[in-house]
Amino acid sequence: MAKEEKKKNVKKVKKEKKTKNKESFFKNLKKEISMVKWPDGKDLIKYTIATIVMCIILVLFFQFLDVILAYIKEFFN
Repeated sequence: MAKEEKKKNVKKVKKEKKTKNKESFFKNLKKEISMVKWPDGKDLIKYTIATIVMCIILVLFFQFLDVILAYIKEFFN
């Protein structure tokens, strides 16, 4: 019987540790999120516009590259 009680105690301790770890994780998560400096509306708009412009530039670059490579391929065929 002592072995069964010991197993139950071990399971109970493991379960408590898991619960404690989850609680600790969420407390630390809340603490970390509160330390983040979130951008204000003006910065958010600036970053959004910069991202969209960069995407457009990359699309145009790769489209141009595709056209040039297609002409080179046609030249050799």
